Amino acid sequence: MIRIKDWKLLLIDEDDEARQALSAFLADADYSVLTVADGESGIELCREQSPQIIITEINLPGIDGIEVLKTIKKAYPYSEVIVTSAHNEIENALKSFRLDAADFITKPINEDTLMAALERAKKRYNNQRKLQDYTVFLEERWMDTSEELAKIFSFQERLIESSIDGIIGCDYDRKIIIFNNSMEEMLGYSKDMVSGKMFFYQLFSSREWERFQDQLYSEELGGEDKLFLSESILISKKGEKIPVRLSAQVLLQENEEIGLVAFFRDLRKVKRLKQQFLDQAQYLHQDKMISLGKLAASVVHELNNPLTGILNYVRLMIKILGRGSLSTEQIHKFQRYLDLVGSEVSRSSDIVSNLLAFSRKPRMEFSEVNIDDLLEKSILLCKYKLTLQNIQIKTNLYPKIPTVFGDFNQLQQCLLNLIFNAADAMPDGGSLTVASSFFPHKGLVEIKVTDTGRGISREDLSKVFDPFFSTKEEGKGLGLGLSVVHAIIDRHKGTISAESTPGKGTVFTITLPVKGKVS
Repeated sequence: MIRIKDWKLLLIDEDDEARQALSAFLADADYSVLTVADGESGIELCREQSPQIIITEINLPGIDGIEVLKTIKKAYPYSEVIVTSAHNEIENALKSFRLDAADFITKPINEDTLMAALERAKKRYNNQRKLQDYTVFLEERWMDTSEELAKIFSFQERLIESSIDGIIGCDYDRKIIIFNNSMEEMLGYSKDMVSGKMFFYQLFSSREWERFQDQLYSEELGGEDKLFLSESILISKKGEKIPVRLSAQVLLQENEEIGLVAFFRDLRKVKRLKQQFLDQAQYLHQDKMISLGKLAASVVHELNNPLTGILNYVRLMIKILGRGSLSTEQIHKFQRYLDLVGSEVSRSSDIVSNLLAFSRKPRMEFSEVNIDDLLEKSILLCKYKLTLQNIQIKTNLYPKIPTVFGDFNQLQQCLLNLIFNAADAMPDGGSLTVASSFFPHKGLVEIKVTDTGRGISREDLSKVFDPFFSTKEEGKGLGLGLSVVHAIIDRHKGTISAESTPGKGTVFTITLPVKGKVS
């Protein structure tokens, strides 16, 4: 067992401050820490220093973290790699796990999460090294019968049974003689049902078994008589199809095949993670429908005002026309009335168009978004509702603010959520301020939604972006709104934060990269 001070860690991150801070934390935990700022230097340092664990950021200058992971695992398959990212991106998480990453951690890195990931990585490293030694040991020994092979395996039973990954050992005829605890949990078979009674091919469909044999004896995935990180399907006791990632090694003695050892990782958790991200689209639409319901009554009342004015002007003009020819003064009045009617029709059309655009469920479409247009249309949809609640609306917009690259419809959904939350926090009226700013040196646009409502306690403030958490009374909120806002802003490579003083109000701040500045 390696002592903690003998664990050598390589940290790859282009952010100097983040790299130094994390390096100091790991050194304080008695790890020997090496640091570099780019992927190429990291790979070179791996060749020179042979660290057991590598922690790499995805976004790196030159080759990215995924390519670093791929290169290191190919050259040093027993090294453990932990991938970090500032964004919770399902595609990069899935790529990392497919390439046998030990873990995927979203920044900012929580110290407890990191320590837990390091413990898992160390356990995987120790198990893989012991299993490698064990495989070499088996190849060096001459085994006359499968019974002798089973006896040698039994010496390592504790090691094999404690493995996180499923392990199967077979004799020359592919009869299973080792079937560890992880395989029992994965497939539902007990050891007594499998060991010495079932053959390896019985765990596959005929098609998958042929594919496994072809890959094992080719040189494409790991070399001849080896298979490294191939995805396949196993069949459980109940007939369920279990997606797995497997590695296998033919055991040889003097160039004679004497058995097979295979390692499996259950991919169902990874598949569930992917499904959760797919479900997010449904949550976005559900939250939009909740916002749409809040808007409906308000918009109906707001449309009544211009429509009533239009109707009154039309009736007045009809009445005047019924009296006979028009005087010059009356013609001028008609022109003024028609201008007012045209203005009110245009206003009504804008309200209806914005409502229809918001209610649609389009695909995620990124394009240039004008921030002033986004804010004005969002306020227009909520204006009457806020007026009815005696809430004063203020705007403070940055002149000639640059465009951002995003989905207008979803960004509008974020703003409506924040405005509705602000209105709910001011049941007796108050003031709502929507402001925009631009920071050229950072390439960021900032949007602030400020209210003078009840505020949020410090304890609740840390949880407002958690799914299904709500500070509203039971039955008055699902707790989805702010988690959906957070997910949308994160997908736009932006950030959202909240500051609040109980009894005085709350400020929500959104930052978005200007067009061309998305990292």
